Amino acid sequence: MSIAQKSESKVSKAAERRHQMPEMLRALRHRNFQLFFGGQLISLIGTWMDTIAEAWLVYRLTGSSLLLGTVAFAGQIPVFLLAPIGGMAADRWDRRQIVIATQASSMILAFVLAALTLSRRITVWEVIVLAALMGVVNAFDIPARQAFLADMVGREDLMNAIALNSSMFNGARIIGPSIAGILVASFGEGWCFFANAVSYIAVITGLLMMRIHRAPIEPLETSPFEHIAEGFRFVSNTAPIRLLLLLLGLVSLVAMPYSVLMPVFAAQVLHGNARTLGVLMGATGIGALLGALMLASRSGIRGLGRWVAISCASFGISLILFSMSRWYFLSAFLLVPVGFFMMVQMASSNTLIQVMVPDRLRGRTMAVYSMMFMGMAPLGALLAGGFAEHVGAPWTLAIGGAGAIVGSAFFARNLPKIRVEARKLIVAQQMTAGEPAHEITSRDIPDESLKPAR
Repeated sequence: MSIAQKSESKVSKAAERRHQMPEMLRALRHRNFQLFFGGQLISLIGTWMDTIAEAWLVYRLTGSSLLLGTVAFAGQIPVFLLAPIGGMAADRWDRRQIVIATQASSMILAFVLAALTLSRRITVWEVIVLAALMGVVNAFDIPARQAFLADMVGREDLMNAIALNSSMFNGARIIGPSIAGILVASFGEGWCFFANAVSYIAVITGLLMMRIHRAPIEPLETSPFEHIAEGFRFVSNTAPIRLLLLLLGLVSLVAMPYSVLMPVFAAQVLHGNARTLGVLMGATGIGALLGALMLASRSGIRGLGRWVAISCASFGISLILFSMSRWYFLSAFLLVPVGFFMMVQMASSNTLIQVMVPDRLRGRTMAVYSMMFMGMAPLGALLAGGFAEHVGAPWTLAIGGAGAIVGSAFFARNLPKIRVEARKLIVAQQMTAGEPAHEITSRDIPDESLKPAR
């Protein structure tokens, strides 16, 4: 068989695989994303087991909602401080190698936490230190991993890959807390930490098996500081991206810390135990999974801006209703829309930002995304812990929900002002990727939907 025939055969097989792949799973036709998806799913189940067990461990050792907020603050503030460096690294160096290094580092930290807990030598201060070290790792992992999605699937399937990645994250959120609740109640927190450490082997193996063909990185003459500053200038001067990130930062500050207070709701408000906490977090995961799957079924970006505004307001309303509940089953039921609308807002914002940003700035832009999404959360966690000590967890969540509603109203009011710039950015990036611009303007973001598209 000639080279031309072999090439034609490969193209034909690829087209056949694409035709056979359901629309909702189309990003999985890429071998690299298949490896990433499988390994990451196993790893994320371990991560959620770790999250639930760590929160319960801190609350069991201290009984303090303020220290719950302190641990969350220690684990996430490094993202806010160091993500710009992580974003610079993602644009300058091999993103796959960065993710491999960060996953290996996370595995080591998880083994240390497991060893200290199983040997009964763990203290809350050691948890705080290990959480802070994990935050340093995440400052490099999150920008590189978010930017790496485009390297695995290209722009054409990027939205679907983001949605499937979110589906995987929240599918693990359902499974992980349920397993953690049983393990913690039966054997203690240490075995959850050990399971999390072992789970990293799956994702590292998948990353090592990938074959990535990323365009060569052009040598840079600018200093690292100038490189970082360029990313901040792009975000600051690009109104649609700036507006999305400001809303994301506000919600992360005032509303996202609801998860930090879940142990308080499980133990004090609903008079439950670790299994109660697992069910509450699992209910949030069910809602978030449904939201991510809904986004995965979409084939275009039309109307996503409107979805961001509506889902943000609905997230706030759902959070207020949850804060008012004192019944276990009603509380679990109300957390489903909390997770659903939170996921729709976060994944839609991620998708819109990624389709507007040039690839050479992708890592640095996703670093700012990380700062707003995870970097503002520690400040919110600390504030939520302090507020909960004085006014109680229910009032704290209600205030956060009201803040999300106010942010949504501000975002919706400013959408018409940025629709033209948003369309130009998306068309420019699609043209760079070699895709026809008319497909975007006439099908994905027509004039009537450009108004809400940012």
